[in-house]
Amino acid sequence: MREVVDSVRESTVDVERAVPSQARRDDRRHILHSWSSHAKLEPTVVVGAQGVHFVDEEGRRWLDFSSQLVNVNVGHQHPRLVEAIRAQADKLCTIAPYHANEATSEAARLIAEVAPDGLDRVFFTNGGAEAVENAIRMARLHTGRHKILTAYRSYHGATAGAIAASGDPRRWPSEPGAPGIARFWGPYPYRSSFHAANEREECERALAHLADTIMVEGPKTIAAILIESVVGANGVLVPPDGYLRGVRELCDAHGIVMIADEVMVGFGRCGEWFAVDHWNVVPDLITFAKGVNSGYVPLGGVIMNEAISATFAERAYPGGLTYAGHPLACAAAVACIGIYRDEDLVTHARRLGKEVIAPALLAMLERHPSVGDVRGLGAFWAIELVRDTTTREPMVPFNAAGADNAPMIEFANACKQYGLWPFVASNRLHLAPPLVIDEATLRDGLAIIDEALSVADRHCSS
Repeated sequence: MREVVDSVRESTVDVERAVPSQARRDDRRHILHSWSSHAKLEPTVVVGAQGVHFVDEEGRRWLDFSSQLVNVNVGHQHPRLVEAIRAQADKLCTIAPYHANEATSEAARLIAEVAPDGLDRVFFTNGGAEAVENAIRMARLHTGRHKILTAYRSYHGATAGAIAASGDPRRWPSEPGAPGIARFWGPYPYRSSFHAANEREECERALAHLADTIMVEGPKTIAAILIESVVGANGVLVPPDGYLRGVRELCDAHGIVMIADEVMVGFGRCGEWFAVDHWNVVPDLITFAKGVNSGYVPLGGVIMNEAISATFAERAYPGGLTYAGHPLACAAAVACIGIYRDEDLVTHARRLGKEVIAPALLAMLERHPSVGDVRGLGAFWAIELVRDTTTREPMVPFNAAGADNAPMIEFANACKQYGLWPFVASNRLHLAPPLVIDEATLRDGLAIIDEALSVADRHCSS
């Protein structure tokens, strides 16, 4: 164990350092970073990346266990993806979205090929938030209804409609937001809102609660239920078997559009092309972004079924973006989907989850008093940290900030001390390494987390 963490911590690579501090000076003087106060932020200046690692201006090599923002699925600087962007730039850099072009058309065809059966038309956007915005608009226009049901534990993006549809505290500063949003509690077996004793009860009671919410909101007023297939930023909450099927049935019973937000979990992240495939559930709309081209060029979109597509066959869809279906982004998507297929990354992610990540995390659950729960699918997992495994008191309070969040900052810094870049959210560590990670490197990263958890253990009450 010590050899692993020391070797990763001390590893450096040679990098070209033209003016190593200029980027930092310009950043501090001119950039306002997202979700940050610029006076308090000290960003790491990244000068290069390759595979599952990136390198800062001091030459330190980091193991990327977050895939940046859970989007660099095929790893950094994949030569095939870089070459596809270069070749497209030589051919056609940009064109207005009312034209057709080879890269965008092929990307749409390939996305439809890997989507669930019956979803074969794509509306392109620049990213995930815009995909959600347009999916909501499509559902409202298709049904003639106005309400959207979303979960409290959810995040759907930072644009006006997407943040209003989100459940987590990041929406608070944007309120009052877009009207017509009603919320419900989704399943979360470890912290059940329904006093369930097991996953079966959690599923049944969560669906009963959703049915009641539909009833009191008025089924004929509800255009869509917008749901993350696996809740991402709010906890990597994998729904119990039968839950998404039950949501599908409720939507069918009331003529409600089912929107699966797969921005974070689509394209192999959960060991399937789309997470809904794990339960063989077909929504009406799927929103995607991130993994479609591993974030090399901004791209997102909505995949729709025939019924919603038909709504806009003779009636113009009233929405669009200057850079929708951008040729460079779509050429990257074509190459990325090819990489998924040729390197069998979807199967690889599924195997790593079952054979490597799950056993390692379950061992940590037994070994560390700070670990209350572990959960996930494929290459997408969470470790939930607590002060007491009996009471399940979170390591930090809900929406903690400042001194209240100190234990999680200390834990994150311990991971960084050993050269691993973590994704820490609330009282959880989210594990989302690039899907190209090999088993040995994955085990090294898990060993680093195991070591860092000893820091979290110090904050336990017993």
